[in-house]
Amino acid sequence: MRLHVHEWGAPGAPHVVCLHGITGHGRRFRKLAEERLARRFHVLAPDLRGHGRSPWDEPWTLAAHVEDVLETFGEPAAWVGHSFGGRLVMEVAARRPEIVERAALLDPAMNVPQDFARQLAEYESTPKRFASVEEAFAERSVDLLHTPRELVEEELREHLVRDEGGRYGYRYSQPCIAATYLELTAPPPAYERLRLPTLLLVGAGSKVVGAGEAELYRRALGALLELAVVPGGHSVLWDAFAETADRVETFLAAS
Repeated sequence: MRLHVHEWGAPGAPHVVCLHGITGHGRRFRKLAEERLARRFHVLAPDLRGHGRSPWDEPWTLAAHVEDVLETFGEPAAWVGHSFGGRLVMEVAARRPEIVERAALLDPAMNVPQDFARQLAEYESTPKRFASVEEAFAERSVDLLHTPRELVEEELREHLVRDEGGRYGYRYSQPCIAATYLELTAPPPAYERLRLPTLLLVGAGSKVVGAGEAELYRRALGALLELAVVPGGHSVLWDAFAETADRVETFLAAS
């Protein structure tokens, strides 16, 4: 299935493909593209299956997400992936190494414990509808202690839709989200298969990438790995935009 793609920059410029995390959408990369990358690169950021303006059809498996990405993008590019998007970049690199020139993994979700994945999936089993945008903001901002208010407000403008009853919900399929969380319990490809220049960037307050996992990257990639720690939590492009954008921009410019 071909995905809906958001684009910035000149089509003839070198490509950068950006993959968002679960519950996200391609426009999460707007600020990074417009303020840092589009002057030099053609930035392409899809809405993944079940998210945003891409089709929401089943199956919602990891394999289906990978096939969607491969059907949508077939040319060599640099790749940026946040959270689940980082896992997808690794899966693509294992399947089609010739199209992944370098990989920036932003707090990637590679190994999610089964109990935690089930909790996340169960949370998505309850319909999420809000009487107003203000109510949605209050609910969304609880877990985003380091995120500037204006970024949350931009997110809600893009991601909330009003139903026929006048209530608001997010522009994604909740069954897809629940299924995809469970898919993240499957083991990732061997780290040794990511034999390309790799930026591993983690949030200082995030628990998604542990010290042991960072060591697996280091042992597998050696001099190919660049490790960076930025302030804030898992949402590194929101919590620490300047620091994250600096590292990503510098890393991609080295290509």
